[in-house]
Amino acid sequence: MRRRGAVQRKVPCLFVTEVKDEPSAKRERQPFKVLATDTITGKALEADVHNAVPTEKVDGTCCYVTTYKGQPYLWARLDRKPSKQGEKRFKRFLYSLEDCKEFVWNIEEDFKPVPDTWIPAKDIEFSNGNPLPDENGHMPGWVPVEKNSKQYCWHSSVVNYEAGVALVLKHHADPGLLEISPVPLSEILEQTLELIGTNINANPYGLGSKKHPVHLLVPHGAFEIKNPPALKQNDILSWFESCTEGKVEGIVWHCNDGCLIKLHRHHLGLPWPLAETYLNSQPVVISFNGTKCDYDFEPKSLFHHFSMLDGQKFDRLKDIKFDA
Repeated sequence: MRRRGAVQRKVPCLFVTEVKDEPSAKRERQPFKVLATDTITGKALEADVHNAVPTEKVDGTCCYVTTYKGQPYLWARLDRKPSKQGEKRFKRFLYSLEDCKEFVWNIEEDFKPVPDTWIPAKDIEFSNGNPLPDENGHMPGWVPVEKNSKQYCWHSSVVNYEAGVALVLKHHADPGLLEISPVPLSEILEQTLELIGTNINANPYGLGSKKHPVHLLVPHGAFEIKNPPALKQNDILSWFESCTEGKVEGIVWHCNDGCLIKLHRHHLGLPWPLAETYLNSQPVVISFNGTKCDYDFEPKSLFHHFSMLDGQKFDRLKDIKFDA
């Protein structure tokens, strides 16, 4: 699989955004919308976004593969957030000066504790040996996913540390076909991926069921957009609304300097999720034999269920079902 940029910090929007009031009763919890203008940000232009590779923004939860206990491990995203007192102090500052760059955090007192195994994301800044929060007051980071973890049970279902593999959704060698197969964790070391499935983000891709949940890892940048729109708001809006390939959550541009730039449908006032998505309507084949994995999986594991479907092809990703 071709490697693209990793997600180690909040990804900026393609366009300059503005906040607009949204008085609808359905949006009482968030009485505003963050919408894109038609002006491309200086950061995107500096990263040469016009020559970047556009890829599908997949709707899941971010993960990371790096070493733990001397072997490749899957890590779950865990942002270190301010305590109540730290958040109050931060908000008072924002409301008074509106310039969070001058705010000085007390790392020891202003933030909630995190597990001892927590590590900060690679791209965040440090001061005096301490990781610094981003402009929103969060410290992006990771915690390792232990085998049979209850808190991260869906993460745990897509990795097998004894076999050293992860359950990955990617393109098949044949054009227009997806593939689900076990991939050695060593091959995706230092990559970030998206965990999607039945119990993630209300399951926008319609995968699995309550009785037989299905979860998969998708490497970031795995699904390149073949016929992307021009980088103009109206062109992108039209592409989202009228193209089959545009039935996605958003676009992430992978720039040559490693920078990532994104645009979400919500930035253009468009709904998500959709009844039919581009990803879940593509054909997929299950490939276990012939892979580098030769392991006797536990009977109730997701790996075992998929291995029993080896070689089977489904017309749509969301059609995958396991026998009762």
